[in-house]
Amino acid sequence: MSLLDLLISPAAAQTAGAGAQSPLPSFLLMGAVLIGMFFIVVRPQMKRQKEHRDMLGKLNKGDEVITSGGIAGRVDDIGENFITVEIADGFKVKLQKGAITAVLPKGTLKSA
Repeated sequence: MSLLDLLISPAAAQTAGAGAQSPLPSFLLMGAVLIGMFFIVVRPQMKRQKEHRDMLGKLNKGDEVITSGGIAGRVDDIGENFITVEIADGFKVKLQKGAITAVLPKGTLKSA
């Protein structure tokens, strides 16, 4: 009995070179994982982006909004890429449209 027989059993050494196995199961498993990742990660993110785009498209002058920085205000002017939000009487801030995270129900700022 040699030292090599202690490390690798003769039966395992014989089955290692028995024949080539098909790579098809590996590819199927990898494909299933990629499809699973699409439905778990990518698809919900695309849905959130679509909802945000729709919300920005429906903005009107006078809507009450919250920005990504947490500032609440009323929409004063809407441009193609920028929006002006009045956060206090006579104090207006110009922001990118993408900075708007939520539209509040009417009258929310008056009650606060």
